[in-house]
Amino acid sequence: MNPHAKLPVFKNGSHIIFDTIEIIQYIDRIAVVSSGAVNADHLTNSSREVIEWMHKIQDWDPKYFTLHHVPEKYCDSVSKFLRRVIIARMAESPDLASAYHRKLKEAYETEGKLKNPDVVKRGKDHLVRLLDEVETKLNETLYLVGEEFTMADITLIPVLERLVLLGLKDEYISSRPNIAEYWSIVQQRPSYRKVIGGHFNGWRKYKTLLKTWCSVSIRSALRRY
Repeated sequence: MNPHAKLPVFKNGSHIIFDTIEIIQYIDRIAVVSSGAVNADHLTNSSREVIEWMHKIQDWDPKYFTLHHVPEKYCDSVSKFLRRVIIARMAESPDLASAYHRKLKEAYETEGKLKNPDVVKRGKDHLVRLLDEVETKLNETLYLVGEEFTMADITLIPVLERLVLLGLKDEYISSRPNIAEYWSIVQQRPSYRKVIGGHFNGWRKYKTLLKTWCSVSIRSALRRY
């Protein structure tokens, strides 16, 4: 999967997956098989409720909401860079050209839609509805689907981390007691500390963002995407 192209394309040999949820499930199956822990208990991670929550979370498109909260001067630079990355990946992987072409078209359309206040409002309203539903659910259970950490939680965590990085924690997380407590618990998990916390907690956030910005600037200047 290419993190720079911002496109959910997973390729493992001749196996190609474009859907984010299917990619997560596929990687999860590989991890389980590799660990030799294939048993009936693992099927709970793929329960109907887990899948339903994953789809609910994925249905929220964070693109316009995120760009709306990023300073315009940075948005323009990043947008141009991402378009160039997509073009470069398209040239490298001709077999995925059609998928990258669709993503490139979306990238150009995004700039126009971002100027429409109704588009931004719909994104915010959708997010609020999602978080309100999560808040209600967490009034009953420790995690999103019961007392065990599942793939549904893995799908939700990036949404909450995005809000923190955008400086919107107080408005969207702290204002919801159950989500605030859930977020505190999640941050204590070893997997979170290793994958996200080690790069974005406290001062590390600024170090990671600065490193990313320098990388974008250098690669843009050298035209290496």
